[in-house]
Amino acid sequence: MSPVPPTPPTRRALLRAGASGLLGAAAAGCGFMPARTPDAKDLAPVRPRVDGDLVYFNWADYVDPSVFKGFEKEYGVKVVQSNFDSMEGMVAKLNAGNRYDIVFPTAKWAQRLVRGGRLRRIDHSRLTNAHAIFGTYGYFADPWYDPGSAHTVPFTAYKTGIGWRRDRIGELTGSWKDLWSDKARGKVFLLDDRDEVLGMGALELGLPVSTGETGDLDRITSLLGTLRPRLRGFSSDSYNNLLNGNAVMTQAWSGDMAAMLNQAKDPSVFGFQAPKERTPINSDCYAIPWNAPHPGTAMLFIDYMLRPENVKKNIEYIGYPMPVAGTEKVYAALVEPFPECLVTEADLKADLFFRNGGRAAEDARDTAWTHVKAG
Repeated sequence: MSPVPPTPPTRRALLRAGASGLLGAAAAGCGFMPARTPDAKDLAPVRPRVDGDLVYFNWADYVDPSVFKGFEKEYGVKVVQSNFDSMEGMVAKLNAGNRYDIVFPTAKWAQRLVRGGRLRRIDHSRLTNAHAIFGTYGYFADPWYDPGSAHTVPFTAYKTGIGWRRDRIGELTGSWKDLWSDKARGKVFLLDDRDEVLGMGALELGLPVSTGETGDLDRITSLLGTLRPRLRGFSSDSYNNLLNGNAVMTQAWSGDMAAMLNQAKDPSVFGFQAPKERTPINSDCYAIPWNAPHPGTAMLFIDYMLRPENVKKNIEYIGYPMPVAGTEKVYAALVEPFPECLVTEADLKADLFFRNGGRAAEDARDTAWTHVKAG
């Protein structure tokens, strides 16, 4: 197995979902302001070909460096990397006129970009390895965030659950209620992420995961108000908080927990559960911005990333599954100690993705999140 870096950051350690960037997306294009309006030529699909170096914009440390090197060697190009620490940060750069060949939005942000006419269409027939996704994972053939996957190709999939230290508090009950356990009091973290925290409260109460209804949000903030005094804090660095003992329990992304297994001296002292009240599901996508300077090279990169040998390397490196046929056993072996990290077709179809709401709903969620954080 390819080792992860000695001290890797969590894949979303700096992700934030605060009021500053969460714009209502009911209207097409809300929040996206390119230097000029894209025309049909800007949005048309392109054929895979070398048309320059690859200008790459993604979370830090989210592709195995050996895969980059292989791509550079095969096609005689350089990968020019830049990183973002939030979806809001990514969009701010796009709005400022920065040009990238490939970006990696989450599902709800992919929908915003598609609605805003900010992504090129991707012709799957021009990707020699596309069948490994769309021929096996039917969900991604027509996802809610991009009908027909016309502008995106799925990159990763993951779920949110609870990570904990068995050596400190024993076994859990399999419920979100475990976050209220007296055994963990003062040593519990929630993710520093609006949707994840409000979504957890919603699922515990049997409400829609992305609800923007004021009455629902009042119930959620009331529930989370009973948890707030028990918390150590909010942090998206669940990986390191568990390893160093700052936390004995934490809300966590499945991929971070899988990556942690490579660093733990004794993986058996840790656990990960996907609570029985259900758990949020999400995915990241490959996408080519409308103003990409080298879209042909971006198409080559997507196809290169979909080769089974490269998918396997990347799964082992980042700890997140990639929905490519023939690589399932690689991820299953990686997460054998944490089988609830697995993301199935049924998980994808459970409609537990975070969705975009109208402006009133997004404003209400921002207000609720502010109240939760303030305690």
